[in-house]
Amino acid sequence: MSYPTASGVPNLSGNYLPIVYASMLLVEFYTATVFGQIASTEFEGQIANYGDKLRIRMLPDIVSKEYVKGQELEYQDGDPSYVDLDIDKGRYWGLRFNALDKKQSDLKYIQKWAAHAAEIQKIAIDAGILADVYGDVSSYNKGTTAGKKSASINLGVSGTPLQVSDSTIVDKIVDCGVVLDEQDVPSENRWIVLPAWACGMIKTSELKDASLAGDDKSMLRSGHVGKIDRFDIYMSNNIESVTDGGNTVYNAIFGWKGSLAFASQMLLTESLKNPKDFGDLMRSLQAYGYKTVKPEGMGHLYIRK
Repeated sequence: MSYPTASGVPNLSGNYLPIVYASMLLVEFYTATVFGQIASTEFEGQIANYGDKLRIRMLPDIVSKEYVKGQELEYQDGDPSYVDLDIDKGRYWGLRFNALDKKQSDLKYIQKWAAHAAEIQKIAIDAGILADVYGDVSSYNKGTTAGKKSASINLGVSGTPLQVSDSTIVDKIVDCGVVLDEQDVPSENRWIVLPAWACGMIKTSELKDASLAGDDKSMLRSGHVGKIDRFDIYMSNNIESVTDGGNTVYNAIFGWKGSLAFASQMLLTESLKNPKDFGDLMRSLQAYGYKTVKPEGMGHLYIRK
């Protein structure tokens, strides 16, 4: 856009005056990722190559038996089970840098572009996980009759999603806690991932009062969703949404950190000369895999606003 000038005065913008580029790149807004907080990554670093399989050993099922004085004791053989975590997924990015651009540019942009590519790849992995694992949860931890013992908790189901508001959102989170309680899931390291609008409802619920939230700083002032009924609350725009009955419905998930395993390795990040032009190529390959190892420790919340 040329600078405004008075009538009759020539405007040289676009003819003789060069475009000046800012010395800094515009800040990019990245989608927040959550898989690092909700999944166990203790197996990180054990991957050697793409396509590896990690065998995760589980504790054996042990039977407690009633004792009668003088009886012959019975013994069982420990038979530990296992689940396999396949490193069967990979993602990469590749960038091309022309020699003239590198030489004549006033901005050292290669490192910035590479960092930007890494963030984009992280977001893609996160979205893939959230769109997949909700289908793995135990049948007791989803639907309109959730709860292994009570079978009376409504978490929403296709055709009749659960509607939530700022007056009910906290109660629904408590219901999710009950679902895990009925599966004997540990109280520590519980999490729930919600869309932004649901987190906004939490902040406008009764928990906006600092005393009710059990904190010295209200959620509205801190901007932190925080913790409710043993759940660490995470906001994500990567939660899969679908159209159900003309409404946008979200496949939110909740669970215990040991229920989902994730392992990843950066196999290769390299720079090489472009064989078809003057300049360089940069590329990075990442192998990863994830698996729901404890379906009873995760739940599916099918909700709409």
